[in-house]
Amino acid sequence: MAEPITTHNISTRSSSIDEKRDEKEDNVGVQVVEVVNNFTIAEGDYSPEQYKRLVTKIDRYLLPLMWWCYGIQQSDKTSLSTQALFGMREQTGLVGQQYAWLSSSHSNARTTSLLYLFSEFPSNFVMQRFPLGKTLACYMTAWGITVGCVAACHNFKELMVVRGLQGVFESSISPGFLLVIGSWYQTREHSSRSLVFQSANAGYGIIVDLVMYGIGHKARQNPDGFPAWRAIGLFLGGSTVLAAGVCFVFLGTPKEVWWLTPEEKNMAHARIIRNKTGTDIVGGKFKWDQVKEALVDPVTWFSFFNALIASIPNGGVIKSLGFDELEVILLTIPRSVVSIIWCESFCPSPVSPFAMMASCVTPFIGMLVMGLLPGTPANKWTKWGGFLMTVPSVLSLFLGWSLLPSNVAGRTKKTICSSITFIAYCAGNMIGAQVFRAKDAPQYLTGLLVCSISYGVQFFVIVGWRLWYVRQNRIRAEAAAAAGLSDEERENLGRELGELDTTDTKNPHFRYTL
Repeated sequence: MAEPITTHNISTRSSSIDEKRDEKEDNVGVQVVEVVNNFTIAEGDYSPEQYKRLVTKIDRYLLPLMWWCYGIQQSDKTSLSTQALFGMREQTGLVGQQYAWLSSSHSNARTTSLLYLFSEFPSNFVMQRFPLGKTLACYMTAWGITVGCVAACHNFKELMVVRGLQGVFESSISPGFLLVIGSWYQTREHSSRSLVFQSANAGYGIIVDLVMYGIGHKARQNPDGFPAWRAIGLFLGGSTVLAAGVCFVFLGTPKEVWWLTPEEKNMAHARIIRNKTGTDIVGGKFKWDQVKEALVDPVTWFSFFNALIASIPNGGVIKSLGFDELEVILLTIPRSVVSIIWCESFCPSPVSPFAMMASCVTPFIGMLVMGLLPGTPANKWTKWGGFLMTVPSVLSLFLGWSLLPSNVAGRTKKTICSSITFIAYCAGNMIGAQVFRAKDAPQYLTGLLVCSISYGVQFFVIVGWRLWYVRQNRIRAEAAAAAGLSDEERENLGRELGELDTTDTKNPHFRYTL
């Protein structure tokens, strides 16, 4: 664990800025401090109206694009369960637990992938070394091609290969979008912007559900025609490749994009420098001391366990409630609407662990309702009501993700923490897929009880997470007061250390978002 913050090491660490100013290697310290001072002065050169217009322009370009791309990749991930409803299992000869393992071969809303898990570290490393927007676009293109290839599969082995490749290419999308948010927005804006694009999980899902309903309805009218599940694969794969092309043109960090003027790029940098988490460094040195720090930092493991536990319930399936194929698609739409309302209601507010805690309570009850009520036709609507009660669970997961760009500083440390968190997301989905065993159908009592217990455990993980942040902020505030630093001095020193790629643990002037 990193050295605790004290009055003594506040002075020591602040003086490390002066040491870095004297480094012979390219005078990095001097350049960074000059940049920080210039941007600190530049902050006051622009009016609030100018900053407001800049943020509006950034939102106009980034948020619709990220909403669209995130919605597409979430729909791609959940498509396997819908394709299974329209004969994929039978036409490809899947038996026993093959479907469960097929789902576990990549991260989808039901399950997750082994290859996704093993690809997290390499993909995050690639995003650190190369321009972020172009890298994400290339990953999305490859991802879209493999999604379309599902339509050409004829057996379990072919499906496993294709789904495994999807896991490799999809592993960069969510962590990459969080890096984009961190490079454009101030800390207080991270959660609201993250929730906007993450709401596409439900919002764009409604659009795709309606399209898939139309494909399925048409296929039911013509049983001997082109299989619906293959048509769904081609539709989603083509949509993803199209979105990747748009991303290649428009997505990136402030240094990469063409749609900002030089002055607007200066304004964007001046806004972000106050986060004390560093800026969009491309090709920066991979720092092994930050790897070690990430592995021993309790914040990393709070994020890990929150993502792990929150993802286990993703293995549940609405078909177990007793509805037919087309009803399953339509009945996911009201749940998606509730999910959008729930997410967007928190967009104006900064991250709140209290909202995360509250989002574990109703899912805990809903899973109990689904699991304990007998699976009779008379109970299917009551159980569907329990299914709706699980909607708030998305907030506890998404808000947990949005804490990464806000509360983790140091480029390499961000990469490691993000990788570990999304590995947990993979593992949780994979566990969830396996607890819903074929032999437990149609009640799935064991799986639903495991999910309910998971929400209960997650509640206490979030409580511990917040208490840790409160304690660290209090210790740092007391040490700063004892050192006699003014607020202005503390702010400037914190910015300089942040631009020197100092981690949140080693920057005594960094404060965690609560």
